[in-house]
Amino acid sequence: MKTKLKKGYTTGVHASFAFKSALQAFLSTDELSISKTNKMDNDDLDVTKGCEIIVCISDTKDNLTINKIDHQPYILHNKSSSLELYAGIGVGVVTKNGLKPPRNHPAINPTPLKALDNIFKNCKTNKTIYASISVTNGQHLAKQTANEKVGIFGGISILGTTGFVKPISATAYINSIAQELNYAKANNYTSIIFTLGNTAYKKALTFNGNNYIIEIGNFIYDGIALALEFDHIYLILGIAKSTKIAQGFKNTHNRFGSIDFKEVQKWCKIDITECLTIKGVRELLGTQKNDFDKLIVQKTQKQLQKWFHKKIQIVIV
Repeated sequence: MKTKLKKGYTTGVHASFAFKSALQAFLSTDELSISKTNKMDNDDLDVTKGCEIIVCISDTKDNLTINKIDHQPYILHNKSSSLELYAGIGVGVVTKNGLKPPRNHPAINPTPLKALDNIFKNCKTNKTIYASISVTNGQHLAKQTANEKVGIFGGISILGTTGFVKPISATAYINSIAQELNYAKANNYTSIIFTLGNTAYKKALTFNGNNYIIEIGNFIYDGIALALEFDHIYLILGIAKSTKIAQGFKNTHNRFGSIDFKEVQKWCKIDITECLTIKGVRELLGTQKNDFDKLIVQKTQKQLQKWFHKKIQIVIV
């Protein structure tokens, strides 16, 4: 029986929940208001699952706990007042160009920022208000993302486009790839090198040229589809992952299926029934293994050409 996977809300939606709650409390009491929420569990592969998001609202900036990296707040307006929104502890600050949030501002994407703006527009106050969004342990969580690589320091980003996280789509990972590609484009990189694993990354570091390296995980199709405007795209990976792509797998994670060794046997034209891995096939082939590698590369490139109508350079490690 197929298990129904749990959906969830983005960090942006959770931040807007907490923002509305804190704002209502502040308008009722005229005192520092703090609202907390935990990002709900779901079946996405996101490091922020379960994280605590905290919104503080006050009539003075001094009451807020703000990211120590100097930055400009977002200014939200309603008919009679304004609100200054800062990155709190655990929410990153953008320090470079090329990302959706502007440089020297909190790492809050346009969609959640618009949601916060709409909430403030509908409130009635004539005071200047100050707010911060924080994420408990956000600095540590950010180490598991590409934030520092693209110039976001001090914490995670507040993300969201539709508001919903699709289970097993790994929305956050794909968004991270898109963020890095936007950065690469803004900084005039002409070549993208996608890598799978540490060995592939080390190989990418030996390449000459104006290259930007991105760890693609298993999201082959999704990652390359976002990078087609670049002049050159390289994919560095192991022979087994390459074989899966050659067989039509758009995502190389085991949950999406395993290598069809009967098809591999047809390619090899020898009996490989005792082999359970591609490494075992190569060992069986002995001196012919280099020819096998070339065949896999050709088939992989052919499959990618079929999907994208663009030549992707394959390097096996």
